[in-house]
Amino acid sequence: MKIIIIVVLVISVILGILFWRFGYLLKGTSNLNQPVTLKVWGLWEDESLIKGAIDLYQKRNPSVTVEYTHQSSVNYRTRVQTQILQSENGPDILMIHNSWVPMFLQKSTIAAIPLDLMSIDQFKKTFYPIATDNFIKNNQIYALPLEVDGLALFYNEDLLSQKNIKIPQNWDEFMDAASKLTVKDEKSNIQIAGAAMGTTSNVDHWSDIVGLLFSQQPNANLEKPATKAGADVLRFYTSFIKNEDPAKRVWSVAMEGSTQAFFSGKLAFYFAPSWRAHELRVANPELNFKTAPVPHLPGRNIGWATYWALAVSNKSSNQKKAWEFLNFLTSKEVEKLLYQEASRTRLFGQPYSRVDLQKEIINDPIAGAFVAQAPTFKSWYLASRTFDQGINDEMIKYYEDAINATLEGRDPLNALQTTEQGVKQVLDKYINPLPAPSEE
Repeated sequence: MKIIIIVVLVISVILGILFWRFGYLLKGTSNLNQPVTLKVWGLWEDESLIKGAIDLYQKRNPSVTVEYTHQSSVNYRTRVQTQILQSENGPDILMIHNSWVPMFLQKSTIAAIPLDLMSIDQFKKTFYPIATDNFIKNNQIYALPLEVDGLALFYNEDLLSQKNIKIPQNWDEFMDAASKLTVKDEKSNIQIAGAAMGTTSNVDHWSDIVGLLFSQQPNANLEKPATKAGADVLRFYTSFIKNEDPAKRVWSVAMEGSTQAFFSGKLAFYFAPSWRAHELRVANPELNFKTAPVPHLPGRNIGWATYWALAVSNKSSNQKKAWEFLNFLTSKEVEKLLYQEASRTRLFGQPYSRVDLQKEIINDPIAGAFVAQAPTFKSWYLASRTFDQGINDEMIKYYEDAINATLEGRDPLNALQTTEQGVKQVLDKYINPLPAPSEE
């Protein structure tokens, strides 16, 4: 009898140790037959666009119910983090910008995907390199992209054909084309602008454009911008309105906003992400426009990414189920389904995040430019319109001050010294240091 008791005790101790050591693996999992409800917080897409995918998943997984809520962009980033940290009613799945992972890791609000669902090698083979840069930290995957997006060069076909202008491939060609396309009155007021660049007040996505220029410029560094190369970037950007050669002044602070100017037919070249195309078509159904890859420097074929992905809350009690659903959403079958569904009501769906779907839309006159550039995409914390009240918004303000100082005639290198101090403060506030990976 004593031997039996001893054996039972030994087994209990061993099981206890195993549960203590490996019990975390059970976190976020559910009994396969137990009903599970997954709360999804989306940001830009209406439920109608994702409903077909949800219905298909629920049909194949009867024990899972997916509740999709379309959130407002107002205070979204702070709201979702607060809900996860302070409430039991937060989402299981949340939409995040590609630049937000460090902020969410700092607050320990998102969970990594179990590697048995997707390995790092599988992730790298499935998605573009920019997704690896953005979503893999400490050898863990923290989000899956449903799209790939960034800046493309939108151009007014009618304006270019009138002047027999070809699509510029590099920045010299771009400036020359923009000069030829600019139309001024007898008082040198711009009537039709060649390109929207040079200001912060009326150029939509100006911070993305500056990020692109820094990324392409040799020896320029957004984290440490106070260099000759960084100053050259500011001089080039502002030269489109402040140039010794009047013919090269192709934009003005007096112009309306760049998006409005483009859909009104008063702007030839316009930089924007893919979603702007839908706004342009609604604003002016007769506007004849296409997109092309952004110009580049010789040997510096680099594009600029700004896009959204889905992550899983680390407070979710159904983490594995949530990741299984996200794996489903980013499958080849379902990405095509989502694209087709969106294309019923607008020009096209979200550009595919998967590399193996690039060929499906690369020849599209608008969506094609985005996937064509995707292998070259870089990004940083200058993404416009994230409304994050955090790393992007605060970083953008420091660069805005530097550009405005340059426009006012101050030395751009001196202006960037102040920017560099601000950059360090923002990075220290939101990123440095990232928490070490858990021992478990």
